Amino acid sequence: MPDSGANASVSERAVEEVDPLDAKRGGDAAVETVTPEPASLPDPAAGAGHEIELKLLVAADRLADFHDAAIITAHARNRGTRKHLKSIYYDTPKRTLWKHGLTLRVRQSGSRFIQTVKTQTSDDPLKRGEWEASVPSLAPDPTLAMTLIPEDLRAELDTHRLEAVFSADVHRHARLLDLPQGTVEIAFDSGVIKAGEQTEIVSEIELELKSGHPAAVYDIALRLAEHGAVRPSIRTKSARGFDLAAGAAPGAEKPRRPQLDPAVSLDEAFAVILQSSLHHLLQAIPAAEDGRNPEGVHQLRVALRRLRAALHLMQPVETSAALDGLVAEARWLAQNLSAARDLDVFLTGTLPEIAEACPTVAGFDTLRALAERQRELAYRKLRLALAERRCATFVLGLGAWIETRGWRNDVSPETLGKLAAPARDFAGHILAERHQKVLKRGRHFKKQPPERRHRLRLALKKLRYSTDFLLPLYGASKPAKKYARTLAGLQEQLGYYNDMAVTAEVLDALGTTSTDAATAAAAITGWQAHAMVGVEQPLRQAWRAFAKVPTPWLPEKA
Repeated sequence: MPDSGANASVSERAVEEVDPLDAKRGGDAAVETVTPEPASLPDPAAGAGHEIELKLLVAADRLADFHDAAIITAHARNRGTRKHLKSIYYDTPKRTLWKHGLTLRVRQSGSRFIQTVKTQTSDDPLKRGEWEASVPSLAPDPTLAMTLIPEDLRAELDTHRLEAVFSADVHRHARLLDLPQGTVEIAFDSGVIKAGEQTEIVSEIELELKSGHPAAVYDIALRLAEHGAVRPSIRTKSARGFDLAAGAAPGAEKPRRPQLDPAVSLDEAFAVILQSSLHHLLQAIPAAEDGRNPEGVHQLRVALRRLRAALHLMQPVETSAALDGLVAEARWLAQNLSAARDLDVFLTGTLPEIAEACPTVAGFDTLRALAERQRELAYRKLRLALAERRCATFVLGLGAWIETRGWRNDVSPETLGKLAAPARDFAGHILAERHQKVLKRGRHFKKQPPERRHRLRLALKKLRYSTDFLLPLYGASKPAKKYARTLAGLQEQLGYYNDMAVTAEVLDALGTTSTDAATAAAAITGWQAHAMVGVEQPLRQAWRAFAKVPTPWLPEKA
């Protein structure tokens, strides 16, 4: 990321061509040092410690095509600056900083050495904390970072010396763009990340807000998406470097529940919920595209489901073509990854579990080979969808809609009044309505056929997402925790029905025409059907528990 603050004006002369990882770890510098400016301890409470940044990944052979995009030539102040940036990222041998959401980097640009500490500060996908200080060389000075390190980690940093984990060697062309919404620095980065013998190409456009509204970042990104193929990303060079050093696939984190103050307005609640959903979506895309970790596609599908649920949550208050369009685009993308997820579950869970339990049944190897070929095709379809301009436009358009509070556009004064009202008023109404719908669909539960229980599961899923978003408005009360736990238990039990239906669809799609594959498929179907017999009793118990649980949005259930 571009150097900022007091260290922004950096000499542009070329740096010595040496591998930064040749530096002695935590000791002498690998290059001749210069006299630094007086170092000062960074203030973690300083207001200028946040950066608003978005990346656009571009094919290495197409990056130069974007330098003269219309949005740039129309708004650039000048021809910009060119820098050769060499950075080393440091951590303890146990990766203490990285595991706690912190990165420590020393960057050389010309004759200057800047140490930077970064942290993720919120669910806002564009925002990170950042603090900088001058140092005399590429070797880090941990004392300058200690005020930013949580107290319980400082002892470990005192015990374990920092070591170089990976380096980044990047050529950057940066320009300032002045738009009505704000000033944005656009940086074209090309280079390489290196960890030991492993390397990874860097070819991306960074957009960093210098002043004004974050909507300016999305405005530029959308215009660049019209110019050529780009892929929105919040995955940092540090994340790429640490994964490269560890030989690991991109991480796929579970979503965090949005943090909502009980007094928050409905308008602000919508913004927080949608920002959280967008953040989860952007985090999941790299892991899904990589494909080595099945959790990637799983979390991407969960992110899209949560996003659709959040958008549907808004429909009782505001309906518009923009809202309907976002729902449709989220559905389109989800359809392009459902086969990959279903085959992941089949190949990593269903098939090996039953094959191990039925060693005398032939055909499991044949069935596995068929499924693996289908999974390769499913992942190819997924990657093509993620690379489409339609996907980039959807993600960037969603971000712009959130930042500009697009749901306020062209609405009546009555709707604006609803948005200004406390979110708890809306939450109580919606949760009560969806809770009652689940109770209605669960009538005569004991005698319900599978198709009715499937409809019940869908209503339950909608309620579950609503509670994930809105229950934080009721604090960490015991009733809220008990309700969420009981709801999750019922959803898990009903999920067994869905698992069986999905397995049947997978087996049908595989076309098990050979005798041994058909035998294995029949064994899987029979195994799951038999297992459902044992599911019925705990499922009924889960339903009875849910039907009796007090709802946290009322003092007592009537």
